[in-house]
Amino acid sequence: MTVRAKVGGMMTEQRKYVKLEIFIPETHFSALRKALQEADAGHIGAYDSCLAYSHVMGTWRPLAGASPYEGTVGAISEAPELKVEVRVEAARLEETMAAIHAVHPYETPAVFVIPLWN
Repeated sequence: MTVRAKVGGMMTEQRKYVKLEIFIPETHFSALRKALQEADAGHIGAYDSCLAYSHVMGTWRPLAGASPYEGTVGAISEAPELKVEVRVEAARLEETMAAIHAVHPYETPAVFVIPLWN
């Protein structure tokens, strides 16, 4: 199902749902899961709190002016993280992103928003 929206004077089709991919330290997973539940992310039919997570290895290099949660400015860092995947109603995306930012320790959280077909 799609909904139509006016963007910049043009009618565009937007998907009803998006998938978020969120990269976060495992130490913050419980807080993230609670925040997502409170924002009603992962609500599918008669179920809520539906999400998947997997262990990944993240790499990054903080640049001048950064205030990294972990790592040193100018040096490449590497650490284990969780990749959390959850379906969200597109209409609740802004609210969900605010909930993620409220509990995420990174200065700039890595969150990918992917439109879903259904």
